[in-house]
Amino acid sequence: MVIAMAGLLVDLRGMVSPVASGSHHEACQGTVNQQVALSREQLAQLLTVPERDSRDRITQIAGAPYCQLQNIQVRAGVAAERQVYPLAFDPQTRLVILYEGNEYAGYRFSFQ
Repeated sequence: MVIAMAGLLVDLRGMVSPVASGSHHEACQGTVNQQVALSREQLAQLLTVPERDSRDRITQIAGAPYCQLQNIQVRAGVAAERQVYPLAFDPQTRLVILYEGNEYAGYRFSFQ
């Protein structure tokens, strides 16, 4: 049963369109901090932070971002800021963290 479920996940991954899964890296805005890369431990800690927690909590774990992406509007009238953190153990993958004001609003992975 476990093998069948794993096979199903592999098949589904192939069906996801590259654009929908964040298959390209967007251009950074402003300063780029080349020394930034998240460790596995930092990533594991970040993934346990609940949405709507404080931006400070994320910064305590991850430190300064690699760069920022252009702000987007996820909900009507609310500007969302996005910060990028490359993964030290997978240079082709970046964690993009979303903030609404001083609140952590979620994340996504960007693959190249």
